[in-house]
Amino acid sequence: MTSNKPLRIKTITEGHRIMGLPKPEHPLISVVEYAALQAPSTDATDNGVVFDFYYISLKRGFSNKFYYGQQQYDFDDGMLYFVAPNQVIRGAGPNPEDDLSGWVLLVHPDLLWGTTLASTIKKYEYFDYSVNEALFLSAREENIVNGIIKNIETEYQSNIDKFSGDIIVSHLETLLNYSERFYQRQFITRKRSNHQIIDRLEKLMADYFNSNALAAKGLPSVQYISSQLNISPNYLRGLLNILTGKNTQQYIHDKLIDKAKEKLSTTDLSVSEIAYELGFEHPQSFSKLFKTKTSVSPLEFRQSFN
Repeated sequence: MTSNKPLRIKTITEGHRIMGLPKPEHPLISVVEYAALQAPSTDATDNGVVFDFYYISLKRGFSNKFYYGQQQYDFDDGMLYFVAPNQVIRGAGPNPEDDLSGWVLLVHPDLLWGTTLASTIKKYEYFDYSVNEALFLSAREENIVNGIIKNIETEYQSNIDKFSGDIIVSHLETLLNYSERFYQRQFITRKRSNHQIIDRLEKLMADYFNSNALAAKGLPSVQYISSQLNISPNYLRGLLNILTGKNTQQYIHDKLIDKAKEKLSTTDLSVSEIAYELGFEHPQSFSKLFKTKTSVSPLEFRQSFN
């Protein structure tokens, strides 16, 4: 019976073997050129692959589709994307006519032991982005990234000494920091795409707040909102932070306060009734949040209109 479980690759050496490559020059880190890769097995393309290590890729000229979680992306254009350990990747290999270029950086978590990056790598939220939230690089940015990758490759190909590990990790951290900078640039420069997300978010929130969903379900969760927009929660948070200066929870609360102000100023409902309509089990919780956000109580806000 054929298993439908993803193929798990535990080590970089095992990954090299499966990809038809020679044994890696360093057991914990490797840069692989796409031109050297062999087509993956049928099991890998159908059931997916799970790596026990970090997988960072710059890819160009790839005409097939790849899946990351439940998202799909077309690799016709070049972009940088990041996969953390235990993520599932699915997709077909390159077509014979593809002019495939780029590289894959494989980094085993063991390389980071004893370094600050072992804990701080979790702050780079783009490891939790979906492939459709990949990083598009300008020519200048791509040159910077490729230069860092070349430095990493040169270091582990040299004679390994007591400084090698720290230098490699330092280059890796530089790559991650530049990538974070470039992501923030992308939030700003891809205005049309990002503003479409914000427009959809505004409509989603308006529909939710104008229905009985608040009373029935309470405030929408960050996970609910991001799933409705087909983007990851971390990507939504990063996008909102750059474009509005708020995180998703703050954005939700601001929309709630706007709705509360509308009800306080245009209806005769009591504060308790408004609190229940807005999904609060306890009016005191509503009053506390309202005062935190506005510096006045709900009654004081209402009285300002009299």
